[in-house]
Amino acid sequence: QVQLVESGGGLVQAGGSLRLSCAASGRTFSSYIMGWFRQAPGKAREFVVWISNSGSRTYYADSLKGRFTISRDNGKNMVYLQMNSLKPEDTAVYYCAAGRATTYNARGYDYWGQGTQVTVSS
Repeated sequence: QVQLVESGGGLVQAGGSLRLSCAASGRTFSSYIMGWFRQAPGKAREFVVWISNSGSRTYYADSLKGRFTISRDNGKNMVYLQMNSLKPEDTAVYYCAAGRATTYNARGYDYWGQGTQVTVSS
C-alpha cells in the first residue's frame, strides 16, 4: 500500500506560481504511474497530468499544457507539480494519486493523498 502526502498549496495572486510536492511512502514508488488531479467546490474531480513510472513520459490536460509541469524523483519518492501563470479558475484542492496504468480517469488510480488547497486571487 502507498501513502501520499501533498504540500505546497497556498494563496497566490493571478499570474503567480506555486510548486506542489507529493511525498510517497513504501518501497515500490518507481513502479507507479503518478497523477495530479484537482477539485473545485461543487465540481467533479478533474484530471491535470500523469507521469510514467520512469518519468520519461507525461500527458497534460489540454487546457493546462504550457503552464503546468510534472516531474518526479524516484530516488526521493517524490512527485512535483510546478504551476505557473496561475489563474483564478485554477483554484481547487489538488490531489496526487498513484496507479498502475497511464490514464486521465481518476478511477484508474488506487491511492490518493489528502489534497492541498490552492487559491488564486484576481
